[in-house]
This record gives sequence, C-alpha cells and structure tokens, in this order.
Amino acid sequence: MSELKRTPLYEEYGKYGGKTIDFGGWELPVQFSSIKEEHEAVRTKAGLFDVSHMGEIKVSGAGSLHYLQKMMTNDVAILKEGRAQYTAMCYGTGGTVDDLLIYKLQEDQYLLVVNASNIDKDVKWLKDHLDENVELSNISEETAQLAIQGPFAEEILQNLTETNLSDIKFFAFQEDVKIGEVSALISRTGYTGEDGFEIYCSSSDAAALWNSILEAGKDKGLLPCGLGARDTLRFEANLPLYGQELSPEISPIEAGIGFAVKTNKEMDFLGKDALKEQKENGAARKLAGIEMIDKGIPRHGYDVYIGEEKIGEVTTGTQSPTLKKNVGLALIKKEYAELGTEVEVQVRKKRLKAAVIKTPLYKRPRGE
Repeated sequence: MSELKRTPLYEEYGKYGGKTIDFGGWELPVQFSSIKEEHEAVRTKAGLFDVSHMGEIKVSGAGSLHYLQKMMTNDVAILKEGRAQYTAMCYGTGGTVDDLLIYKLQEDQYLLVVNASNIDKDVKWLKDHLDENVELSNISEETAQLAIQGPFAEEILQNLTETNLSDIKFFAFQEDVKIGEVSALISRTGYTGEDGFEIYCSSSDAAALWNSILEAGKDKGLLPCGLGARDTLRFEANLPLYGQELSPEISPIEAGIGFAVKTNKEMDFLGKDALKEQKENGAARKLAGIEMIDKGIPRHGYDVYIGEEKIGEVTTGTQSPTLKKNVGLALIKKEYAELGTEVEVQVRKKRLKAAVIKTPLYKRPRGE
C-alpha cells in the first residue's frame, strides 16, 4: 500500500484536534471539533480550511490563450488580468476531465487550480494536447492553499494585511499581498456558498499563515474546519464535487454547470460538438435536488426509481446541517426532474419515498 500524501500543514492538525482520513490518497482532516459545529461556524462566523492538496499548474507563453481556448469549455478570451474564471475540461464525448479555476496573472500567463485527485491526470491531458509556444509547469508541491470562509472572513483577514480586501471583488484576486509576514495571492473565491477568500502561498509559509489567521480570528469564532464540513457546505450551495456530480461519464451540462460551457465561442474546444448537442436539445439526464419523505438518508450511489424503472442515482446525500432535512442530489432522467415529482430511493433493502426539490438548497442572505 502506497504511503498517503501530506500537505505542509499536516503537523498542525494534531494541535487543533484534527482527525485525519484517506481522501484520494491524501491524509487530510475530516474534522477538528465536529462537522456540524464547523459547518455552523462557516455559515454564521468563519472557518479556515487547509486545501493545499489542490493542484496548481502554470501555463505561459505566446500561445497560451489559443491553447486554453482549445482545452477549456468557458471563454478564456474574456478573462482580464486579476480575474478568475470557473471552467471545465472535457473529453470528446462531453464527459468531464476536471472542473477548475483559471487565474489570469498577466498577458500570456495563467494559473490553473485543479482537483487534488486529478493532478497527474490533468497534467498528462494538458501535455498530450500541448501547442507550440506554450509551457506547462506543475507547481503543486511548492504551493499551499488555505481558504477562509464565512461572514467574518474579510474582517478577520483584514487585521493581518494593509491591502484593502474590500477592493477584491468576487472572482477577482491580487498577487503579492502581505498577510502578516507571508506574501500570498488572495482571491475572493470559495467552495462553501459563503463570502471568503482562497489564499495561495509558498508551502514553507503555510504553517505560519495558518496559525496567524486562527489567532486573528479566535475572538470572532473562527474555527479550523475539515473535509466533512467542506462537503456539507458545498453540497448545500449546489457546488459539484468531481467524482460524484462530475466524472468522465457526466458532462458539465448534466451536472448543471452549463453556464461554464460556451459553445458559441469562435474557437473549437475538446468536447464542443457533444456539449453543443446537449445544450441545444437537452441532455438525457439532469442533476436534481431530492428531499426524503420517508425516514432515511439518500447516500452517494443509491439507486433512484419510479415504479420498477431505475431513473438514476444519488450523487451526494446527507442530513443538511442548515435545513435539518435528509436531502440529496441525484442524476436522473430529465423527464422525471420536474419539481414535486415523487421518486423512490433504494436505501439498503427498502425503497423510500422522496420528492424532487429546488436547488441550491442554501443561498447566502442578501446584504452579507
């Protein structure tokens, strides 16, 4: 059995009571206090996550924009310096290689942030389709990433920097920001449905940054948070997780992120024909929210039925900490995705009733 990878913050976990698990080959904290407590902190105060397992790839050279337009489903040409964009890479079938963020650092220089379990696959995919005048550099090992999320995120972080964080708008970023003694790239992005920032720094600076942020936020209720809360938070906000809502067999259209697929951009991109067909004529399957009527939790992989017809399966499910209801996301045949449609979920040996509901399950209140 191969040894689990560790982030630069591994030694810090124990100081805060972190309980680690194997997550895609990484030894990462599932929780520090409890998943519900950490979830609640992010929704009402703030939480700090170690997301250093994520991958970072630099793309540079005169051919960078042309190359990224070929590889990505979104329109990279509209991206301005200092802005980030959510996008996907797809196979010719329309299935998903990965979903990711692109940061435009400067003309002909971009940073891609990819899912941890896909780093090697993504680098190979990008290299297999590499154009002339383009250089790829996998900087994942030398880069750490922290995320501070929640209503007090800006206030807490502002105590550590002279940069006016309110100037960094949603999906914008600044480089070379001093947070305490650490120089970092800060972007107003996240994976929780709350306001907050993702912070990229040198791996060697990660522990100092982690501890200084926790110290700065202790009077505001800031908690270190693990993968458990990260998953329940992103699920409530209807943000897809690769390997569940997205996969080589599931397209961005089916997963409900069609907004990141620009089939009308001039340049052809990998998967364009298949995705254009789905956009114009509708995909055969659709990601839908479901709420249990009978008592039970719809877990990932559970089959969904109407009568004796299997219509799909659950991609994510849990008891929502915010809603206090047993809810899930299910990829089902589009004709059964109308709100209110009653379905059955195979929970172990029983079929339990559920109904199709609106997503996202949670939206941040206006004015926050």
